[in-house]
Order: sequence, then structure tokens, then C-alpha cells
Amino acid sequence: MLFDLDGTLLDTLADIAGAANAALERLGFPPHPMERYRYLVGDGAGCLARRVLGEAGRDEATAERCRLAIAEEYQTRWSQHTRPYAGIGELVAELRARGAPMVVLSNQPHDATTAVVDFFFPDKPFRVVRGAQPDVPIKPDPTAALQIARELSIEPGRFIYLGDTDTDMRTAVAAGMFPAGALWGFRTAGELTASGARVLLKTPRELLALLDRP
Repeated sequence: MLFDLDGTLLDTLADIAGAANAALERLGFPPHPMERYRYLVGDGAGCLARRVLGEAGRDEATAERCRLAIAEEYQTRWSQHTRPYAGIGELVAELRARGAPMVVLSNQPHDATTAVVDFFFPDKPFRVVRGAQPDVPIKPDPTAALQIARELSIEPGRFIYLGDTDTDMRTAVAAGMFPAGALWGFRTAGELTASGARVLLKTPRELLALLDRP
């Protein structure tokens, strides 16, 4: 079982938006409404910086300053409003009880990813927790997902990949994994279906039915 993090396991939208808006204000740019961040996040820190800056993000130096400022702000606020989605705790506990291997793959920087997962899942139910690393392409490139499959000696086709964005569904398809769309996350059913989701789940609990199928 491979999980995305933001918008799938955890509702991180308010803290990401708060960090990015604080960074924008530090740099003299206007903030965005929180709901706008549903479509700004998901493709890595660098892409987030360019998206929130808009036209100014075409200046690589400005985009890099913004990326660093967002990272600094996020370090101070990532646990203020972030919480697991309803039913996630129970789902993870049930999967663990069944002995199902679970991993997390995020486009957030690796250090931030591990810090957040360790805080909200202190009993360490995941065999692998992986964020963005300098030498590995980020999602939707399937490299990281396939690396994890090799590390666990599990065929990619045996993974259910649960995510909430087109980036996740495209990653799952490219990696040969089963793409499951989380409707409680940041994006829409239409986006998930168009990008390859084979099933759409309204609640985390519905994931168990996929495991129970013959």
C-alpha cells in the first residue's frame, strides 16, 4: 500500500497556505486565499514557489528565495492546523493488523515529510517514508515509487497507490500500480478519473474493500 501524504493521509492545506502566504508577504508579494492552494500544491516545493509568485516566478532567483522562505515558515507551523483525515488512523491500524506493508511517498522535501509523518504517526506503521530528494525526480515521475517497490521486493502491480491529485494518479499509472483516488483530498473526482484513477474512494474505510476483493 503506497500513500501520498498531503491531501491523502493528512489535511495539511491550512499550514501550507499559511507558510506560503507568510513567505510571500516577507518578499513583498500578495497572499492567496487558502482554497486556491488546493490547486497550487502537489508538484514539489519549487513548483509551489513559482505558482504562488505567478509572473514573478519566472525569475529563478526570486523563485528560489520564495522556496527557501516557504520552507522556513513551514518549519514553524506545520503542526498548527494539520491533522489526519477522519478514518485515516483506523485505516492505518487495520492495515497494520493485517500485516499489509505501507509506505509514504510525498513531493514535500524529504526532511519535512519524515518529520510530519513521525509526529502524526508516532508508532511508525510505515516501512518506508520518502519525500523529495535532490537526486531523484519527483512525482509524477515513477522513479521513487519503483525504487520503493524494489526495496521491499514487492512487484509494482501489487501496490494500491492512494492519492488525491492528478500527479498521484499519473505516478501510479507510470509505475504500474493500482491508482485509487481519495475524494476527501484537495482535488476533484473529474481530475482523478481523467488522470487514470481506477476507483474513487469517498472514505478511507472503503480502501479495505479493495484488499478484500478476490
